[in-house]
Amino acid sequence: MTTLRDLHDLARGTLDPVRYDYVAGGAGEERVLTGNERAFDRYRLLPRVLSGGEARDTRVDLPGAPGAAPVVVAPTAFHRLMHEDGERATARAAAAEGAVLVTGVASTTAVADVVAAAHGRAAGAAVWFQLYAHPRAEVTRALVRRAEDAGCTGLVLTVDSPVFGRHTRDLRNGFTDLPPGYAAENMRDLPGAPPGALTDIPMSPSLTWPDIAALVRDTSLPVLLKGVLHPADALLAVEHGAAGVIVSNHGGRQSDAVPAAVDCLPAVAAAVAGRVPVLVDGGVRRGSDIAVALALGAAAVGVGRPVVWGLAAQGEAGVRAVLAALREDYDHTLALCGGRRNADLTRDMAVREDGTW
Repeated sequence: MTTLRDLHDLARGTLDPVRYDYVAGGAGEERVLTGNERAFDRYRLLPRVLSGGEARDTRVDLPGAPGAAPVVVAPTAFHRLMHEDGERATARAAAAEGAVLVTGVASTTAVADVVAAAHGRAAGAAVWFQLYAHPRAEVTRALVRRAEDAGCTGLVLTVDSPVFGRHTRDLRNGFTDLPPGYAAENMRDLPGAPPGALTDIPMSPSLTWPDIAALVRDTSLPVLLKGVLHPADALLAVEHGAAGVIVSNHGGRQSDAVPAAVDCLPAVAAAVAGRVPVLVDGGVRRGSDIAVALALGAAAVGVGRPVVWGLAAQGEAGVRAVLAALREDYDHTLALCGGRRNADLTRDMAVREDGTW
């Protein structure tokens, strides 16, 4: 059986070291990057007994996006740097495995082509579009229209990036520009710099809550906010019309001085109190991590780097292997916890290593 660790090792052996570092690296001294995974290791699951069944229902219904399991492909950039089929391969794999795909604005394949690839594999495949608010409002509106016209069923606005993170490995490697023939295709023909540099997707440091409300009014798609860590911001997100909240520290690629995302999840989930779905990403590497996240209040998890390792190692088949392994491991964990459905994982079942809450 091929494991996620195997695919990571295959990817590392396949990729140019500079491209590997682009995905593997984080901000600053990478404390948050490593802290995300370590945080899951501090949790244990307290099973219930005599309450299971022969089969389990792991399906999830997110805004505009039904999925076969509570696993979402988190947005990651420039997939063609990892495999020539790039985002098309990722989209086909996600569709085949019934996973919701969040395709990023920093994609080497235009969103219309990503959605077409997903729908070519499964007509009902759900694709969300992740974007950053551009300093020029008309550019943000143009990106939203592109996502709508492509057939996306949701928008994921990343809100933890007023400025571009300082990625230590990229700075050390001098990796600042995409190789010739690659571009941030969703930015093509929009105002601004030619989409050839890694930082050619401008971010708006002046984004405010009224801007969120305006975006919600300006689109028919549900809008989820990604990058929320503080429970007060989660409440504001709901008050300004967000259809969901994604607890995230950007996989450790923005600030190197914030908590692990999963440690922020319980407070955010308590603040939201079921009014909108709460998701979490950062450090999910196994089915038990998914179960811990759901017990702590998440409706689903986002998975980023493991998907990219699968893509780099084996293309579409590698992405499918990652998603299938996570789904099967989660189903097995759910059975061991005495659960039949996702909602059976409750707050009292996630404990610290010493068995305390």
